Amino acid sequence: MLRRGTNYIILSFLLDWAVVVIAALLASWLRLNLPLGPALTEAPEFYLTPWDVLYIYPLIFLLFSLYDPGRTYKAVDEYQILSIASLLAALALAGLLFILAHEKSRLMLLYFYGIHFALVALWRAVVRLVRRRRYSEGQQPRRVLLVGGGEAARRALDRLEELSWAGVQLVGCLANGEPISAHKTDIPLLGTFDNLEQVLQQHAVKDVLLAFPAEDYCIVNEMAARLVTQPCSVWVVPDYFSLLLYGGHVESLGGVPMISLKYPTLTGYQRVMKRVFDLVVGGLVLIMISPILLVTAIAIRLDSPGPALFRQQRVGENGRAFGMYKFRSMVQNADSLLSEVIKYDADGHIIHKSKDDPRVTRVGKFIRRASIDELPQIFNVLRGDMSLVGPRPEMPFLVENYEIWQRARFAVPQGITGWWQVNGRSDKPMHLNTEDDLYYVRNYSMLLDLYILLKTPWAVLRGKGAF
Repeated sequence: MLRRGTNYIILSFLLDWAVVVIAALLASWLRLNLPLGPALTEAPEFYLTPWDVLYIYPLIFLLFSLYDPGRTYKAVDEYQILSIASLLAALALAGLLFILAHEKSRLMLLYFYGIHFALVALWRAVVRLVRRRRYSEGQQPRRVLLVGGGEAARRALDRLEELSWAGVQLVGCLANGEPISAHKTDIPLLGTFDNLEQVLQQHAVKDVLLAFPAEDYCIVNEMAARLVTQPCSVWVVPDYFSLLLYGGHVESLGGVPMISLKYPTLTGYQRVMKRVFDLVVGGLVLIMISPILLVTAIAIRLDSPGPALFRQQRVGENGRAFGMYKFRSMVQNADSLLSEVIKYDADGHIIHKSKDDPRVTRVGKFIRRASIDELPQIFNVLRGDMSLVGPRPEMPFLVENYEIWQRARFAVPQGITGWWQVNGRSDKPMHLNTEDDLYYVRNYSMLLDLYILLKTPWAVLRGKGAF
């Protein structure tokens, strides 16, 4: 249902390839004709040619799944991936030219980067505008019927509403008992399961989504048998979200699909690559931030009595406790005052951070907002206690209040930054942080780590939820 046509995907790839060539030619032309920079007197090799960039950008775009509609149907997701992929491709191009000792005009490379990103972003924006106009002017939408109930149906309902821009129109729901759409007043309940064939004909349905809780899966076979002769596509939304929290992994044994529980979240190869990446990047970061560490330590000591650094017990991968380093942002006896400032939300969840915490010092407010208090955790990364990217190591008293499903966040190394930090930070309560962490656990890859790392500075600069 969400698949773009094969022809569209191939055309997108070829169009991106053409944009690379056009951007290279335009960059060379601008460098020769604009009165900026020193005059070019070098050999022709000094100019940027399409061959210099023709293979890097399409390859990076493929690696980042930029042509996968499941990841790019929302504009914000597509442009985030496009920005990250373009930045990495630019770095890869600069590195390759350096290794090959190809001298190119730096100003010409800047022209190329700007022109290329503007063009690839522009044609995608045009496509979205054209599609919106076509559907707003009455083009036949993709009419979808949702049948079922439970958590799987609620998740499917939320996603379907986000696809209206792409011509996906949810005509309504069918349910026995409590309707799926009870919390959505604008989505009609069209009847019970007995009305299936009648609703298909009346509403010209193109796609049917079957979404049932696990205990009702016997109904799926019945529905599939009734739909086999109908002129519509049929999709089954499996209710295995709870199983995935335990490391569920789908694989085949002799053609028989199975969901494996307790499957290792990281393979041996992934774990080695993650560790090497942490050591190399962590070491370089430590060298670069050493002046900031020194200045911050001095400011903390001058602002309030007590050491600049402290170790706090945290829970790491597989529930193992370790001492996490932080710059002290509170008064020296902050832990003994915890019971006086701790708060709870309306549902009884602990709110362990608040904007008006009286224990935070003057310097502490600044280094918290800028996330400088977290920088000493680079030492934890180099020691192997943590990773650069992963769920945040939690305090033991919070873990004691975890529900069973929340403990799945400890299936991977804990990190300095992570998925929830770049999607809201401390303004989300603990139980919602955990949902973001589980998304990371279920979707782990080195590309996701790179994406989070590159997005972290923007999250820090926004300061959203940092206190």
